[in-house]
Amino acid sequence: MLQSRMLMKTSIAYSDFEKLDFRIGTIVEASAPEWSSKLLRFVVDFGAEIGKRIIFSGIRKWYAPEDCIGKQYIFLVNLESKKMGDEESQGMMVMIDTDEQPIVVTLQQTVANGTTVR
Repeated sequence: MLQSRMLMKTSIAYSDFEKLDFRIGTIVEASAPEWSSKLLRFVVDFGAEIGKRIIFSGIRKWYAPEDCIGKQYIFLVNLESKKMGDEESQGMMVMIDTDEQPIVVTLQQTVANGTTVR
């Protein structure tokens, strides 16, 4: 059985949790930037309200770009942008953290891009 590497974090108020905006997005483009051995670069479609965003994820060791194209995942979309290479990552992919490898969370059913995760 894969185990978590982290201890439980300090409790937060529900009002803090409400600030997080988790949405479903479909990866429409994926590539492995030449300047990084750790990152994959995704163009993610979040539907009409948010549009497409560039999001980097440090999963290159375990996943190839073609493994992700056309699939829907959970993303945190209101995280402050972070410069990576010549671009900015405009969110974060949600995944399960294990001692073996990160596991991306896939959906059992297709939903509209931009759907809120609660």
